[in-house]
Amino acid sequence: MFMPHPVRTTRLLAILLVSGLLCACGGDKPLATVGQVDLQRYTGTWYEIARLPQWFQRGCYDSTATYSANDDGTLKIVNRCQREGDESREAVGTARVVPNTGNAKLKVRFDNWVSKLIPTITEGNYWIIALDKDYQTVVIGEPSRKYLWILARQPELGDDQYQALLQLAKTKGFPVDQLERNRDLRPSKQ
Repeated sequence: MFMPHPVRTTRLLAILLVSGLLCACGGDKPLATVGQVDLQRYTGTWYEIARLPQWFQRGCYDSTATYSANDDGTLKIVNRCQREGDESREAVGTARVVPNTGNAKLKVRFDNWVSKLIPTITEGNYWIIALDKDYQTVVIGEPSRKYLWILARQPELGDDQYQALLQLAKTKGFPVDQLERNRDLRPSKQ
């Protein structure tokens, strides 16, 4: 009968354990955010330039997000978009700053019946991963890389700027080949 050597067996188990731990930890690379966000400068209207497709934005184009400061230190969010047939859609929510993040990580919750029943479960991560010094362009994502938005203060963004933001998102591990660009979502006029 074959008897395994105790030292070899221990080494093999250690290698398997370490390999398993490395595989388990390697799923999500940490996602870096910008160092500091001045929320007063961040408020106002942002135009969606591109996004990863999301069920809650299906059929939306010409999307905007307008942020304003609440008295309690949170931000009010009003997301709007157009839909075919000139139908507009609006979602209102609240963003709260995650402490000790330089205002770069927010928890966002939109007002609906589910969020009123279980508010903390319906909060989403809203991480500012790129923001130009003049607060004219921003890239928002979250650690799983399932959500990504490129926003600007103007409805159109030059291709050079767009490509630079695309490259930045790609280096952070986002599937930029799946991005939907806002100008491509508009219905064609016939």
